[in-house]
Amino acid sequence: MEYILHILVICGIYSILALSLNLILGYTGLVNLGHVAFYATGAYISALLTLQAGLSPWIGLLAGGLGAALIGIVVTLPALRLKSDYLALATLGAGIIVYQVSKNWTSLTRGPMGLPGIPGFSIFGIAFDSTWSYLILVIVFVLITLFIINRLVTGAYGRVLKSIREDEVASSVLGKNVNKYKFQVFITGAFFAGLAGSLYAHYITFIDPSSFTIMESMTIILMVIFGGMASIKGSVAGAVILVVIPEMLRFLGMPSSIAAPLRQMIYGLLLVILMMKRPQGLFGKFRFT
Repeated sequence: MEYILHILVICGIYSILALSLNLILGYTGLVNLGHVAFYATGAYISALLTLQAGLSPWIGLLAGGLGAALIGIVVTLPALRLKSDYLALATLGAGIIVYQVSKNWTSLTRGPMGLPGIPGFSIFGIAFDSTWSYLILVIVFVLITLFIINRLVTGAYGRVLKSIREDEVASSVLGKNVNKYKFQVFITGAFFAGLAGSLYAHYITFIDPSSFTIMESMTIILMVIFGGMASIKGSVAGAVILVVIPEMLRFLGMPSSIAAPLRQMIYGLLLVILMMKRPQGLFGKFRFT
C-alpha cells in the first residue's frame, strides 16, 4: 500500500509539471525544451532556504515558485523575438545551464553529492511525514493548478492563447499584444513547475543534479504529447500513464542496468504507436507539429 501511495505522489507532482508545460506548449504553441530548468530551480531554492537559512518549507515552497518564475523572466525576455526551432534551442540552453550550475556550483548545491536531509512540511504542528498525508498535500496543489490553468484557458484569455498558437501574425494584426501573452504564459508555467520542484524536494528529502537532466524535460514533453496537446485531462492522464507503466518493470525482477534503457524504449514505442494511431494524443485537440 505504501508503494502505491508513493507512486500516486509522484503522479501528482508530474501532473503539475505536465499541466504547466501544456499551458506553454499545448495552448500557446511555444516549444519549451527546458521546462526542467524551472523544476530544478524550485527544488533547489526551496531546499537551500530550509537547509541553510532555516526558513519554513512553506516559505521555501513560495520562494521556489517565485524563483522559477524569475528564471522564466530571464529566459523569456531575450527569447520573445524567437520562434519555432530558435525558441526551442533557447529553452533547451536554459535547461542545460541550470543543470550545469546545480552540478558545478559545489559550494552552494554540493554538486553531485546533492542536498540531503531536506525537512518536510507541517501545519499547526501536524507534520506531513507519512506518504498518505503528503499525498493529500500534493492533491491539494494539483487541484489548485487545475483550477487556475483551467480558468486561464477556458475564457477569453484562453482564446487569445489559442489564436497565438494557430497564427501569431493574425493575432498581432487583430490588436493583441502577442509578446505580453507569451511572457505571461511562460512565467505562469515556470511558477507552477517551481512549485512541483519544491514539492518533490521536500518529499524525497534529497536532491541532486541527476534528477534534473534534459532527459527529464523530454519525459515531461512526452507526457503532454501522449495525453494530448491543449487538454487539461490529457496532461493528468499522460503523467499518470507514463509514471505507472515504467514502474511495472520493477515487478519483472530486472536489474537497473536493463530496466532503465527499457523504460526509455517503452516511452519511444508508446510515442511511435500514438503518432501512428492518434497523432493528437489521447485527449488532444490538435496534432503536434
